[in-house]
Amino acid sequence: CLVTDVQGQVISANREAAKTFRAAHGQMLRDIVGGHIADASGLIHRVQSAAVAEGIGAEKIVLPDRHLRIAAHQLGPFAMMWRLELFLAKDDPLAQAKVTYPTLTIGRGGTVLWMNDAARELAGGRVRVVEDLITDPPLRPGQMHNVRSGGEPQDFTVNVHPAGMGREEVVFVPKTPQADISNDDMGFECLPVPLLKVTPRGEIAKANRSARELLVADANTDANLADLMEGLGRSIPDWLADAAAGKGLGHSEFLRLTRTDQEVFVQVTLTRVIEDGKVLLVAVLNDATELKSLEAQFVQSQKMQAIGQLAGGVAHDFNNLLTAISGHCDLLLLRHDPGDPEYGDLVQIHQNANRAAALVGQLLAFSRKQTLRPERLELRDILSDLTHLLNRLVGEKVALDLRQTPGLPPIRADKRQLEQVIMNLVVNARDAMAKGGTILIETEERVVQNPLKYGRARVPAGAYLVVRVQDDGVGIAADKLEKVFEPFYTTKRTGEGTGLGLSTVYGIVKQTGGFIFVDSTVGKGSVFTLMFPACEEPVAEEVIAPEPPRAAPARFGDGVVLLVEDEAPVRAFASRALAHRGFHVIEASTAEDALDLLNDADLKVDVFVTDVVMPGLDGPSWVRKARQMRPDVPVVFMSGYAEDVFKSQGAQIEASAFLSKPFSLVELTSIVNQQLATADPVIEPARMQ
Repeated sequence: CLVTDVQGQVISANREAAKTFRAAHGQMLRDIVGGHIADASGLIHRVQSAAVAEGIGAEKIVLPDRHLRIAAHQLGPFAMMWRLELFLAKDDPLAQAKVTYPTLTIGRGGTVLWMNDAARELAGGRVRVVEDLITDPPLRPGQMHNVRSGGEPQDFTVNVHPAGMGREEVVFVPKTPQADISNDDMGFECLPVPLLKVTPRGEIAKANRSARELLVADANTDANLADLMEGLGRSIPDWLADAAAGKGLGHSEFLRLTRTDQEVFVQVTLTRVIEDGKVLLVAVLNDATELKSLEAQFVQSQKMQAIGQLAGGVAHDFNNLLTAISGHCDLLLLRHDPGDPEYGDLVQIHQNANRAAALVGQLLAFSRKQTLRPERLELRDILSDLTHLLNRLVGEKVALDLRQTPGLPPIRADKRQLEQVIMNLVVNARDAMAKGGTILIETEERVVQNPLKYGRARVPAGAYLVVRVQDDGVGIAADKLEKVFEPFYTTKRTGEGTGLGLSTVYGIVKQTGGFIFVDSTVGKGSVFTLMFPACEEPVAEEVIAPEPPRAAPARFGDGVVLLVEDEAPVRAFASRALAHRGFHVIEASTAEDALDLLNDADLKVDVFVTDVVMPGLDGPSWVRKARQMRPDVPVVFMSGYAEDVFKSQGAQIEASAFLSKPFSLVELTSIVNQQLATADPVIEPARMQ
C-alpha cells in the first residue's frame, strides 16, 4: 500500500511496499511500477483517471511470467491510495482456480495473445482470434457457446474478465465437466483467497475456508451478504442486482464487516458466472484493514493540520481584536479613578479580554504555534510544588496520590506550559469522578531499547521520563478514544467544558517533543501516559559576569516612534498609548508607506514599532531595507502569532525585541523605552566625593 500526491510522488509506504517494491518516501510511482512493466505511465494514468471519476480504479496486467494488480483509491483532492499486488503467473490463486478450464487472453481486436494448455488441447493447437474457436460468433460473455474441438463440438459457458491495458481473459466453463466439480469444485475450498458464491438476492450459496475465517461464519449457517457487510453507501441488494445484470463488474467496493470482535474492512470484487443455467456472483474478498488504516491515518493528519492552520489564523485575528479592546480599555482606565461608577465596568471588560486572550492561547497551543521558553527542568520538584494547588483543584471528594521515583532524569520544557498540562489532566480526572475517587500521579524513568509502536505513533529508542495520570472514573468509550485530542470535542455536557483542554495538552506535549497516550475502560477509569525525552545536555556552568554600568532609562517624550500597523484599531491604540507617554508618533499603515517616509533625510526616527505579518512587505523585510538607510535605529516587532514565526522571518535582525499581542499600554511603552535605552544608553555620572 502506498499514498502518493496527485503527481505520483510517494508520501507514505507500508512495510510490504518497501520490502517487495523497494518503495520509499519521495520516489515516483512510475519508477516503482516501471521496474515491472514497460508502459508504467500509461497504466498509472488510466487507473488514476478511473479513481478520480469513480472513487476507485483497478487493472490487472498479465505478463509472460507474472501478473500485476494495481488499484487506486482517491483520498480527497490532493492524494491517492495505491494497492500493488505482484505474483508469478503460476502462483496466481485465481489463475489456479481456472487452470483446468480452457482460458485465453485476447487483445482489443479479439486477437488471441495467450492460451493455456487446456485451451490448446480444446482447439487442437493455437488459434488467431477467438471466433476461430466458437461456431456461433460473436462472443457473448456469460452465455452458452458451441465450441469446435478435436472431437465433437461441445457447449461451454463463456466468462470474460478484464485483464487491464485493453486485454480480457476468456474462460470456457464446460456444461458437463469431465471431473466431478460438485466434490472438488476445482479447488474452491482450499484456495488461500476468500471467495463467496452469492445469489443475486445476496444469499451466500457457498463460502470457502478463507472466507469463513475472514467473516467468522459457519459453513452451514444461512446468511445474507447484507447481514455480514455494511458501509457501501447504497443498498447491497441493488448493488448485487446490478452485478447480476452485468453492470459494474470491474469496479471494486470497500465495505466494513459487521464483526463485533474487531473492525475489519474488505475490498469486494464481483464476477458474474452461470452454473446449472442460473446466474451466480463470485465475490473475491481482500482484507483491506491495513489499507483503510493507512488512509484514516493520512486523512486524520490532513484534518489536524488544517484545523491547526485554522486555529493559528483565528488566533492571529483575535489577538488583533483583543489588543484594540484591552488597549482602549487601558486608556479609559487612565482617565477614571477607582471611585468612579464606570471604573468597575472597565475592570470587568479588561478581565474578560484577558480571559479571551487565554482561550486564544489554547488555540495556539493546539496548533503548536504558541511561544515556548524551554529550560532544563526537574519534574520531581515541579510536581511537588504543584501538589498544594492540585489538592485545591480536586476538592474534598477526590484524593490525590503522588508517587515519584527517585533519581529521575531532567527534561527540557516550558515550566508554565508543563504545569498547565498536569493541571488539565488532573481537572479532567476529577470531572470523571463525580462521586469521588482517587487520582494517582506516577513518575518513572523508562529506557526504550527498540522503537516502540503504540497505535499510530512510533516512539524512537532512548531514555524517557514517564508521567501517568490515572483515575477510577467513568472511563471513555472505545469509539471515542481516537477523538479525545481533537479540538472542541468533549464528552461533557454543554457549558461544562470548551473541548480545548486535551487538545491543548496534546499540542504542548508534541511541541515539547514528547508523546501522549490514553487507555481507558468504561466504568473503571482512564490512564493518560506522557513520555518526555530525557535531557542529556550537560549542566552549563554559571558564569558570573561583571555588572555592566547601569543605564538610566530614556525619559518619556524624548523619542520619535515610527509605528507601522495595518490593523487600524491596533494602530490607533498604540499611537495614543505612546503619545500619552510623551513620544512623538509617526503612523504608517503599510511597510511601503513607512519606507517612503524614511526617504526624507530630515525626518528623525529613534525607534521602529512594526507588525510582523502585513500585506505586501512584512515587518522583517521592510526593516532590513530601512536599516540600509538608518542602521542604528532599534525596532520592536508586534505579532498575534507566536514568537517562533517572527524568529523564522527576522532571525538576522539585530537590536530587535518582540512583543506578542494582545499587549497592554504599560507593556508597549516599557518595551519601546527599553529599546531606546539600549540604543543610546545614558550613563549616570559618578557622585562627587
